[in-house]
Amino acid sequence: MTDRGGETTPGGGERAGRRAPWQAMRVRPSGDRGAVATALFAAGSQGVHDDGPALVTHFPPDVDLGPVRAAVLAADAAATIDVHEAPDVDWTEAWKHGVGVQEVGSLTVVPPWLAAGRDPATTIVIDPGMAFGTGEHQTTRRVLELMQRVIRAGDTVADLGAGSAVLSIAAVKLGAARAVAIEMDPDAIENAEENVARNGVGSRVTVIEGDAGLLLPLVAPVRVVLANIISSVLVELLPAIAAALTADGQAVLSGILVDEREHMLDVLAAEWRVDAEAREGQWWSVAIVRR
Repeated sequence: MTDRGGETTPGGGERAGRRAPWQAMRVRPSGDRGAVATALFAAGSQGVHDDGPALVTHFPPDVDLGPVRAAVLAADAAATIDVHEAPDVDWTEAWKHGVGVQEVGSLTVVPPWLAAGRDPATTIVIDPGMAFGTGEHQTTRRVLELMQRVIRAGDTVADLGAGSAVLSIAAVKLGAARAVAIEMDPDAIENAEENVARNGVGSRVTVIEGDAGLLLPLVAPVRVVLANIISSVLVELLPAIAAALTADGQAVLSGILVDEREHMLDVLAAEWRVDAEAREGQWWSVAIVRR
């Protein structure tokens, strides 16, 4: 199962001698698949994948799926929703075997078990853990692509919704002097800090737990903002991003469905100019500068 910047490992704790089963939700949209996918992410899904006519996602055993159903039906009243127990699989091992080497331009993202012998200057070592962002997902790869035309030596960077901190680590390996990785999910913080230490960039990358909209003004000014988040949150953050950037600043936005591109361009048109775009699968990413 892929997500918007990596993959979440469906593990679960031990209950009565076995892992409690995760809940698999299978949604068959009647119309706009993009709207349904956005609704699933907004309702807390960390990963959605296409399975023919359906979209499939997974939730931990203790998650109440009532609000998720409501969100899907609000986006598509005629959608068909089925829920069943996910197979009892050792997801930790399954995920480990599924993670590979991701080469994007001059950068390579690898898990720790594939890192031996690689150049640390251009290699980003990310433990999949439970955090968002391993390089496996299209949105992460396209931010990494666009960053390489945006980051300049000596830059200060804010990484919003940082997850595993992969983009912050990439920023300093591309020459940024400092990056601040802002993440509101407490479950991701430890993984992000471990990844920063693992890559030897602890003196240049700071991980902060909290809301990006509140914290971004406190770390400003920055020359680059990176934000791999769902489009509705990106729109809310645009004023704070504009205020945080230096006069020559740029932002790279991702987590936007291709179906949402035209709407996002309309939102950006008044204050922003598109510098570059990237697309992979159903996802669209964009580098922007203020007009």
